[in-house]
Amino acid sequence: MAEIQSHQPGQHGSQPRYQVVKAATAATAGGSLLVLSGLILAGTVIALTIATPLLVIFSPVLVPAVITVSLLVLGFLASGGFGVAGITVFSWIYRYVTGKHPPGADQIDLARHKLATKAREMKDRAEQFGQQQTSGPQTS
Repeated sequence: MAEIQSHQPGQHGSQPRYQVVKAATAATAGGSLLVLSGLILAGTVIALTIATPLLVIFSPVLVPAVITVSLLVLGFLASGGFGVAGITVFSWIYRYVTGKHPPGADQIDLARHKLATKAREMKDRAEQFGQQQTSGPQTS
């Protein structure tokens, strides 16, 4: 516990950097989901535009019509789902960055702390190994 408290002043100075990383993660995750949502929506509208004349010309053939309508419905549902997912990610990251403690924030903080601890341990091991290598072979 004393180790955690001794590192807090150093971490406090780097809080803006963590917030920048959090904001970049939010923009990447939420933005890519929203872009995917928009692409699916555009593809669905294009498919609907292409399929409508074909449905009029080949109206006696009901199986392709049912398949086309099903694909269009699935396209709109996928588009809406990715849009909702993107907005949810943006909302969660916003609450996390502003300190409102959304669900799962403890797990992310714990994982970040574990990674930092392991990185510190590996750095110390590498320094010890480097010191052993520079001092030369030890003869007993």
